[in-house]
Amino acid sequence: MVTTRFALFFCLLGAALSLAWGYFDVGLQGAVRWLIGLGALWAFALVRRWSWFSAPGFFASLAAAAAGLWLGLAPGWMLAGALFALLVWDLTDFERRLRLAAEGDDVNGLARVHLTRLSLVALIGFALASIAMIVRVQFSFEWAALMVLVAALGLSQLIGWMRRGQR
Repeated sequence: MVTTRFALFFCLLGAALSLAWGYFDVGLQGAVRWLIGLGALWAFALVRRWSWFSAPGFFASLAAAAAGLWLGLAPGWMLAGALFALLVWDLTDFERRLRLAAEGDDVNGLARVHLTRLSLVALIGFALASIAMIVRVQFSFEWAALMVLVAALGLSQLIGWMRRGQR
């Protein structure tokens, strides 16, 4: 459970600092202060175990990332901030479910498996987004729909494979 807590705060720090750096890079100091404040408030909510705060925190971070993309800020920082916020949202819910685990459950094993899967999905997401930013190829809607289908199929196969390997 300590590992989950560490990952949770690490991802929160990554979300707040990635978004804040993206806005700082173009000189929007008011937004930087707001984003650091959001991160501090979210950290306070995590310490108090207010799991309900993760949804508004996630949507606020997502809105900040979307606004940053709309304003033409660096897409890498906005993507990193949104992805880290998604990880915080997921880990907050996972930590809440771990607190409800029965006494005989292997909490450390569950946390290890969840963190492994989450790390793998985040790594694939970062890699695909980085490739997309580097290549900057224009796709048609049909091609994008096909890529989404293939990615969803591939991820479901990977998760199924990992689940079968854990049994």
